[in-house]
Amino acid sequence: MLEGIDPLLTGELLLHLDRMGHSDAVVVADAHFPAWALGARVVDLPGTTTPAVVAAIRSVLPLDDAPGMDLMESADATVLDVQRELMAAAGTDEETTRFVERFAYYDVAKGAYLMVRTGETRKYGNALLRKGVVGHPSA
Repeated sequence: MLEGIDPLLTGELLLHLDRMGHSDAVVVADAHFPAWALGARVVDLPGTTTPAVVAAIRSVLPLDDAPGMDLMESADATVLDVQRELMAAAGTDEETTRFVERFAYYDVAKGAYLMVRTGETRKYGNALLRKGVVGHPSA
């Protein structure tokens, strides 16, 4: 255990986040998401929620400038409570978040460096974060 590090950031997860480069992506996926089918690197964090994991990751990872986060668009394009929680956890809002149609989101997610599968059971509780430049003044 490390002091000052969110306990959701396991050693395995920190290792992968550290290995990511500028603009590499991490998908924080709900329990319904086909992470193991789409991702080459998957970290399982059962019993967690996607907003909690996004907040933990954001404590060590700056976001890329534009867009810093993608969310899977809900079936009727309504912004859901879980999506509002994800934006708050990431420090974004509806104007700085890109909403992507479900199947297009799967295609975008396939290119992610890492997938983190959570125990989140709310639908459309998925976020894709792009790593920014560490130590950059806007970080």
